[in-house]
Amino acid sequence: MPRGVFNWSFHDVEKFLRSKGFQLNHIEGSHYYFTVSLNGIIHQVCVPFHGSKTFKPRTLKGIIVQSGFSKEEWLAG
Repeated sequence: MPRGVFNWSFHDVEKFLRSKGFQLNHIEGSHYYFTVSLNGIIHQVCVPFHGSKTFKPRTLKGIIVQSGFSKEEWLAG
């Protein structure tokens, strides 16, 4: 599993989101939109797909904020 905010690829993020109940809502170009309802609040996360490239830490931070989960939950796997 990835360590810290480095080395997270699209597939790692997708696997984490699906394990938390997110489902693919739609795709626009190279961006995948996942949604879930947590405590009555709908969260939508936009995840860019660019092959097997890893995300920059700032991009991953944006994904973490959109998801509604804490950074610690993400890093714990």
